[in-house]
Amino acid sequence: MNEFTVHQPKTDCEFREYYLLRWKILRKPFNKKKGNEKDNLEKDSIHIYIKNNSNSIVAVGRLHLVENSSSIIAQIRFMAVDTPYQKSGLGTILLKELESRAKKISACLIILHARDKAVTFYEKNGYKIIEKSHLLFNQVQHWLMHKKI
Repeated sequence: MNEFTVHQPKTDCEFREYYLLRWKILRKPFNKKKGNEKDNLEKDSIHIYIKNNSNSIVAVGRLHLVENSSSIIAQIRFMAVDTPYQKSGLGTILLKELESRAKKISACLIILHARDKAVTFYEKNGYKIIEKSHLLFNQVQHWLMHKKI
């Protein structure tokens, strides 16, 4: 039976494995080069991963603050669960951990841009669609969603 633990990457090795999974699930299927899975907010973000009992990273996600003068808003990005572990509940565990971290930094709202195939997952976790968002790589429709916390 698999046991899973939640962590924040600290070492270079952990960050390498974290980014590798992010690239493998979110960018490799679109023939994007390694490095495309990162943006300019990495150093200012909270990174979370889930490890299995073989010590492999099997799920990753990120939280960062969004500039807003009237309230603290957090954004979740780059949620990815390794293919053999999808639909196993790890996405929900990861999402709840990121939401918990958002509460700790006094965020009152979380936003995210969900891929078409992930909208139902986020709706089951209390997120509401605000509007149609961007089209990633001219083929993956995203939806802006939010949840008050």
